[in-house]
Amino acid sequence: MSTRLYPLYQKGGPQLRIFLPNFWLKLIRPVHEQPPNVVQFACSMEMTKHDIQNYLEQIYNVKIAHVRTRIALGKTKRNLLKGYITKDDDVKLAYVTLPKGETFVFPECAPDQSQKAKDDHEKALNETKKGYQNFLDKNKYRPNMPGWFQV
Repeated sequence: MSTRLYPLYQKGGPQLRIFLPNFWLKLIRPVHEQPPNVVQFACSMEMTKHDIQNYLEQIYNVKIAHVRTRIALGKTKRNLLKGYITKDDDVKLAYVTLPKGETFVFPECAPDQSQKAKDDHEKALNETKKGYQNFLDKNKYRPNMPGWFQV
């Protein structure tokens, strides 16, 4: 059921109502290792197992073998300055099992950027090592001379 307000229906007038459901699913990376045919979603608290299965089959044409749900409680925190306790919202998690033979691999968002960052880090590290070696070579015949004293 939607909580949105719609204009009243008037006989002879145009139909202004639009169906916008409050159901939503969000694919999340599992914390613990799952079998390759299990996919984890965070979903609306009002959704049932049948709603989740129909949502995925009707909208995304995904075949589903089984759906399990659980409600993960939100964390409670105490504000140390003012002393009051706050609690995060609870989240309903859905574990969707795909049929035999189908697997799901969580997509990597930016693998190229991480490799580029590693290469840049290695390059900067090598340049720093070369600079330090040049400093040592330049000052090896001047023992007990401070490094800031340059000729």
